[in-house]
Amino acid sequence: MMTPVMNDPRRVGTIWMLNLVQPLPKLTPVVNATFQRIGLESAVALAETRGDNTTAEICRRLETGRRCYAARVDGALASYGWVSFDEEFVGELNLQLKFHPGEAYIWDCATKPAFRQNHLYSSLLVHIAEELQAENFCRIWIGADRDNIASQRGISRAGFRSIADLLDVRGPGLHQFLAQGKPGVPESLVAEARRVYLENHY
Repeated sequence: MMTPVMNDPRRVGTIWMLNLVQPLPKLTPVVNATFQRIGLESAVALAETRGDNTTAEICRRLETGRRCYAARVDGALASYGWVSFDEEFVGELNLQLKFHPGEAYIWDCATKPAFRQNHLYSSLLVHIAEELQAENFCRIWIGADRDNIASQRGISRAGFRSIADLLDVRGPGLHQFLAQGKPGVPESLVAEARRVYLENHY
């Protein structure tokens, strides 16, 4: 997830993309883990992992077509991530993301503190990518806060490419987001990032 940074209000975070046409990396977490898509039967356990009372919200997400994937260690839910299709609202930025057929968006990912630094996050991302690749999806998008170095490392380890920095531009009577392409990234890919993140922002 990406949130505005007060000491540098211009740069919010980074937009990453994974091309599912290419081979995916092979990752093995440090601990023995199993990866699976979870459903309504795991809503209570997922809410407990999140540390809040969000069972109703979790059920709403699942009932509206979003998916949740998780990593389990010794049967305990250790890491999770959500996947959306068609569109998703990024509340902290007030951005409405929309996707073409064949695209997916990963968001609201977390690993319980006791299981961090075991490469569970990056391995979970690869598992999700493998599942979507098998369903003939072509592309996955994900965003990372500029200061969340651990998340960015995990995203990179999973094979994603940083496409653009998302900039929050503010001034008298002005508030808009811009996507600034990363060095060496073709303008066509930067344009795709703008289409996903900014086409529906006014």
